[in-house]
Amino acid sequence: MTSVTSRGRAPASRDGAPRRRGVAGGPAGTRPAHSAHAGARPPADWGSALTPRLAHFAAVARHEHVTRAAQELGVPQSTLSRGLARLEEDLGVALFARHGRAVSLTPAGRTFLESAERALAAVEQAAESVRADADPATGKVAFGFLHTLGWETVPGLLRAFRADHPRVRFSLVQTYGEAMLERLAAGELDLCLTSPIPDPAELAARGLAARRLDEQRLRLVVPDDHRLASRRRIRLAEAAEEPFVTLEPGYGMRRILEALCTQAGFRPRIAFEGEEAETIRGLVAAGLGVALLPPPAIPRPGVHELTVTAPRASREIGLAWRDGAPETAPVAAFRRFLLSRRGSLLD
Repeated sequence: MTSVTSRGRAPASRDGAPRRRGVAGGPAGTRPAHSAHAGARPPADWGSALTPRLAHFAAVARHEHVTRAAQELGVPQSTLSRGLARLEEDLGVALFARHGRAVSLTPAGRTFLESAERALAAVEQAAESVRADADPATGKVAFGFLHTLGWETVPGLLRAFRADHPRVRFSLVQTYGEAMLERLAAGELDLCLTSPIPDPAELAARGLAARRLDEQRLRLVVPDDHRLASRRRIRLAEAAEEPFVTLEPGYGMRRILEALCTQAGFRPRIAFEGEEAETIRGLVAAGLGVALLPPPAIPRPGVHELTVTAPRASREIGLAWRDGAPETAPVAAFRRFLLSRRGSLLD
C-alpha cells in the first residue's frame, strides 16, 4: 500500500492563517492556490515526486469520491486530500472539480489518468515479474559460462539440476571470462562458471566471491601431419618456434597460454586469434599453427593432441557470485547444486 504524506506545512497567509490547497476545499474547476504559474518551482525529478501519489490519484478518479477512495486505500481522508492538493500544486493544474462531497476529473485530470494507469500497470507487471523470478519452484536463474563449457558440461549440469527442479527457468549467457565477470559484478548474472579463477584481491575489488570446482588438463593440439604428431607427450618449450592459434585477449585460455609459455621460457608467436575453441581446432587442422586447448567433447579429425608434461598445463574452473548479495530461492538452490559437484564438474 502506498502512503502519501505532505511535504511540510501549508504556507501561511498574511494574517497567519494557513492557506487551503487544491481540491479539498476550492470551488469546482478552480486551480490550486500555488500553481506553477504562481511562482511555485516544479520538482527537479518528476518521477520520484509523482510516483508515490499515482495510486492515490487513480483511486480517487475511480471512485469520484475522496472518502470512499481513502477507505479503499486505508489512509486518512485528510492525508489523501493533502496529497492530491500537493500533486495538483506540483503539476500546476487542477485535476479534479469538486461537487459537494463528490469529485470529477477535469480535462487535464483525464489526460493525466491515462498515463498514471499505464505507469501503475507497468509497476505491477514489474513486481509480478520479480516475484515470479524468485519463486522457489518456477523462479529464474541468470547463469553465465565459458564457450569451452557449452558443448557438453553445462547442458549436463542443467539436465541434472532440473531433474529435481523441473520448473526453474534459466537465462543463459555464454561468453568469455572477463566479460562474464563484468556482467556478474553489474548484477546481470546471478552465477557464472569461469576460468582462470581471479585472485582474492581482484574478486574483492569487484565485490565477488568464487570457489574452485574442478581442474581440467590442457593439451597441445597440432595438425595430424605435423612433425610432432607422432608424439604422445611434449614439454611446452619444444613448441617455442611454432605459430600459435589462440583465443582473443580477455579470454581465460589466452591468459593461461601466455602464463604457461612464460613459465616455459618463451613468448608465443600468435598467428591467428579467434573466439571459439572448436574454431581454433579447425584452424589447427588446416595447418595455421598449434594451439593449447582443453580436450574436445568429441574427437576431431585432422588434429593430434599431446599431453603437456612441463610446465603442468591445466586450468581451474570455478563458480563465482556476488559476495553478500541476496539470493532468490532458485539461485541459492542452483549454487548449492554446483558446489556439490566439486571435483566432478566435468564428469
